[in-house]
Amino acid sequence: QIHPVESGGGSVEAGGSLRLSCKMSKSITNYNCMGWFRQPPGNRREGVASSNGIGGTTYADSVKGRFTISRDNTENTLYLQMNSLKPEDTGVYYCAAAYSETWCPTLRPFGTTYWGKGTLVTVSS
Repeated sequence: QIHPVESGGGSVEAGGSLRLSCKMSKSITNYNCMGWFRQPPGNRREGVASSNGIGGTTYADSVKGRFTISRDNTENTLYLQMNSLKPEDTGVYYCAAAYSETWCPTLRPFGTTYWGKGTLVTVSS
């Protein structure tokens, strides 16, 4: 299996925190770019954060200062720590991974990118 498996979604009140996990079956050091995306209800999928594996990260303006993306190479897992959650953070969150594509800086995936099935985050006001 090469597709990511997300977990950690749930329902929280505004101001709360969640940590999403994205587990890979192979070493994540193989993936040039990994990231988190979300699809709010009735809207298109949008980029949230990405990690290029060599310390570089990119965040959407809407989550800067509140979300943190990180990799645990020993666990083959990508994380998204989400703090100070807002109702507008509600949506299905997807993990994506690419061996050789370089979409990390733009949060606009292209080429051969592997997607998970998503995990639902609901933030109530």
